[in-house]
Amino acid sequence: MRKLRFSFLLGAVLLGFTSCADDKSTTKKEASHEITSSESADLKAEEENVRGVIRAYKSALENLTTEGTFKLFADSSKVYESGGVEGTYKDYIDHHLGPELGHFESFKFSDYSLDVEVDLPYAFTTETYVYTIVLNQENSESRTIRKKGVATSVLKKIEGEWKIIKTHSSSRDYKPEQ
Repeated sequence: MRKLRFSFLLGAVLLGFTSCADDKSTTKKEASHEITSSESADLKAEEENVRGVIRAYKSALENLTTEGTFKLFADSSKVYESGGVEGTYKDYIDHHLGPELGHFESFKFSDYSLDVEVDLPYAFTTETYVYTIVLNQENSESRTIRKKGVATSVLKKIEGEWKIIKTHSSSRDYKPEQ
C-alpha cells in the first residue's frame, strides 16, 4: 500500500512538472510571438529607411549629381564596379563617377526592382535594372548606351543612420527579348 501511495504521489508530481513545463513553453511562445510582431513592425520601418537611402542615390545619379550623396556612404565605404576595386565612395567620385557625369546628357533607370533584407545592424540590398545613358553630343553626334545591370549593397546602421558600407555593381550589354 505504501508503494502504491508513493507511486501515485510520484506520478502526480511528475505530471505537475510536465504541466508546468507546458505552461512555461506556451508563455515563452506567446512572448516570443509578441516580440516577433513588434520586431516585425520595426523591421518594416528599417526596411523603408534603407529603401530611402538607395532611392536617394539612384535619384542623384538620374539628376547627374553627387550632391548629398556623401552622407549616404560611410567614410570607409568600399565601391566595386564591374570587377574593379574603386576604393572609398570619395575615391570613386573623384576619379570615376564624378568626371563621367559631366559627359552625360541623361542617365535613366528602367525595369527597376529593389530587394531589401534587414538583419540589424546590417541591411542587404539587390537592385536589378536597365540603365540608359545618353552622352553629350560630340561632333554633332549623340551616343546612347543601354546596359542591363545589377547592384548589391551592404548597409550598416551607424549612429542611428543607415550608411552604405560596401556596394558592387556590374552590367552587360542590354539585348531586349524579341
